[in-house]
Amino acid sequence: QVLVAESGGGVVQAGASLRLSCAASGGTFETSDMGWFRQAPGKEREFVASINWIGEHTYYADSVKGRFNISRDNAKNQLYLQMNTLKREDTAVYYCAALYNYTDVHSDFGTWGQGTQVPVSS
Repeated sequence: QVLVAESGGGVVQAGASLRLSCAASGGTFETSDMGWFRQAPGKEREFVASINWIGEHTYYADSVKGRFNISRDNAKNQLYLQMNTLKREDTAVYYCAALYNYTDVHSDFGTWGQGTQVPVSS
């Protein structure tokens, strides 16, 4: 199974940009679709973005479309989330996960990481 570790979070001001990274190991990252999810305080975890195994196709939640960009580097076993024009409502703990299908946001498998916090201040 794919093991993941998220990093890159930190306090940012509204309007700023931040890039999150997800280091994968222990499985078949290079042949797995991957996704980013987030959980805001007091809310359930929600889908943010996903990408197919080779990086040709992506899928975004409406709330981040046009502001966030998901990418991957299979040679480095890394997944990225470039977040631009951050808003206070983007404040959450961000997680990455392997997916059976990048278009099915409920098809996650494997072990969830600890996540990385992104507090956005006004």
